[in-house]
Amino acid sequence: MSATLPVPLAADVAAGATEHRPLIITLFGLFVVATLVITIWAGRQTKDAADFYAGGRQFTGFQNGLAISGDYMSAASFLGIAGVIALKGYDGFLYSIGFLVAWLVALLLVAEPLRNSGRYTMGDVLAYRMRQRPVRTAAGTSTIVVSIFYLLAQMAGAGVLVSLLLGITSDGGQIAIVALVGVLMILYVTIGGMKGTTWVQMVKAVLLIAGALLITFLVMWKFDFNVSDLLGKAAENSGKGSSFLEPGLKYGITGTSKLDFISLGLALVLGTAGLPHILIRFYTVPTAKAARKSVNWAIGIIGVFYLMTIALGFGAAALLSPKEITASNPSGNTAAPLLAQAVGGGADSTGGAILLAVISAVAFATILAVVAGLTLASSSSFAHDIYVNVIRKGEATEKEEVRAARWSTVVIGAVAIVLGALARDINIAGLVALAFAVAASANLPTILYSLFWKRFTTQGALWSIYGGLISSVVLVLFSPVVSGNEKTSMFKGVDFHWFPLENPGIISIPLGFLLGWLGTLLSKEPADPQKFAELEVRSLTGTGAH
Repeated sequence: MSATLPVPLAADVAAGATEHRPLIITLFGLFVVATLVITIWAGRQTKDAADFYAGGRQFTGFQNGLAISGDYMSAASFLGIAGVIALKGYDGFLYSIGFLVAWLVALLLVAEPLRNSGRYTMGDVLAYRMRQRPVRTAAGTSTIVVSIFYLLAQMAGAGVLVSLLLGITSDGGQIAIVALVGVLMILYVTIGGMKGTTWVQMVKAVLLIAGALLITFLVMWKFDFNVSDLLGKAAENSGKGSSFLEPGLKYGITGTSKLDFISLGLALVLGTAGLPHILIRFYTVPTAKAARKSVNWAIGIIGVFYLMTIALGFGAAALLSPKEITASNPSGNTAAPLLAQAVGGGADSTGGAILLAVISAVAFATILAVVAGLTLASSSSFAHDIYVNVIRKGEATEKEEVRAARWSTVVIGAVAIVLGALARDINIAGLVALAFAVAASANLPTILYSLFWKRFTTQGALWSIYGGLISSVVLVLFSPVVSGNEKTSMFKGVDFHWFPLENPGIISIPLGFLLGWLGTLLSKEPADPQKFAELEVRSLTGTGAH
C-alpha cells in the first residue's frame, strides 16, 4: 500500500475539530461522567483511613498491576514520547526504554520490602528506625515536590490537547482548561480516595492500550506491516535522512547534550522506584506476593505499550511533516492526536474526526487518572506524615486525618493549576523526566539506605532527602527548561539559566547517595541495631506491618 496520506496542515486540525466538535465534546463528557460515577460509587465505600489511603488493601495482583499501568503510562508516555520520537527519532525512543527498564529496579529492590515495611506512605518506612518528626517532615516535603513536578506535565498535556480539539488559542482559554482538569482531579481524590482513583486508573489503562493498539494497527496497515518501510519513510519525511534512525540527533550533537543523555538515563532508570504515586500503590494489595505479582503484570502491560510507541512516534514522523507537528505545539505534544486524525482519513473526513476525538479522549482519560494518583500521593503524605505525626504528634483521629487529606488535595490542586498554566510549551516527556530526577535524588537513596544499611541514621536520612531535593530543584530552576529557550522554556523573554543540562540527574542523584552516606558517618546519634533487625524481619516477612 502507499505510504502517503492526505496529511492535514496543523491549522486544519482546529477546523476539522470544529466541524465535529459535538462528537468530541460528547466523548469527553461521557468519560468524565463515567469516571465521576465510579468515583462516587467508590467514595460511598470509603469508611476509614485504610480505605482512603490504600483502598482497604482489597485489590488483587492483577487489578493493582493494571492500576499501576494506568498510573504510570501518563501523558508523557502517550503524548510526550510520541512527540519527541516524531521530532528526534531514535533518541526520542530512549525515553520508552528508560521508562520500562526502571521497573526492574522497582521490582528487585523496592516493591516487596516497601509494602511489608510501611503502612500508607514512604514516611512510614523511614520513620520506623529514625526520629519521627524530622524524617516524616522531610519525606512529606519530598513527596509533595516530586508530585507537583509530575503534575506539571499532566496539566501541560491537558492544556495543549483540549486546546487542539476545541481550537482554543488564547492563553486565557488554555489556562481555563488546565483549571478544569485541576478541579476534576480534586473531585476524584476528595470523593473517591484510593478506591475511586484505582478504578479510574484501571479503566484508563484498558482504554489507553486499546487506543494505542488501534493506531498501531492502522499505521502498520498503511505500510503493509513492514517496519522497515515505516522507518524509512519516517527518516525521509523528517528531513534528517538516515541520522533520524541513528543515535545522536538530540543527545549527540555536543558534549553537553551527551552529558544530558547520561543524566536523563540515570533519572529514568532510577526514578520510578522513588515516585510517591507508584510507591503507595504497593500498599493496596493484601500480601507481599500480590505486590510482586502486580509489578510483574505492570511490566508486561507497560512493555507492550512502549513497543507501540515505535508506531506512534515514527508513524507521526512518516505521515506528518515536522512543521505540521510543531505548528500545533512546539515540543510535539500533539503528534499522537494528529497521527490519529491522519490515519483516520484526514482533517476533512468523518473517520479522521472520529479517531481524533477518540484518541484525544483516551489521552484526556490518561491525564485525569494520573493526576488523581499524584494528588492522592501528595495529600496522603501531608495528612499522614506531616499533619498527624508532626503537627498533631500522633493524636489525630482517623476522621481528622482523612479530612486533612481532602483539604490538602484542594491546596495541592490549586498549586498544580498555577504552575501547569506556565508549562504548556515544554515537552511533557521532558517534564516527567525532571520529576524522575527529583525522585531518584531525594527519595530512592533514603529508601535503599533505610532498608539495607544497618548504620543509617536520622541525620543521614535528612541530608539525603533535603540534599537531593534542593540540589535537583535548584539545578532545574537554573536550567534551559525554565529560561533561555524562546520556544520551549517555561518563562520566555528572560534568560537566567547557568546550568547547561536539561536534566539534573547526573549531579543530584549521586549527590543524594553521597550526602546520605556522609550525613550518617558524621552523625553523633548512633543507629539502633535492634530497630534495623526488626525492620529487616518486617521487610522480608510482613510481620506486624498492618
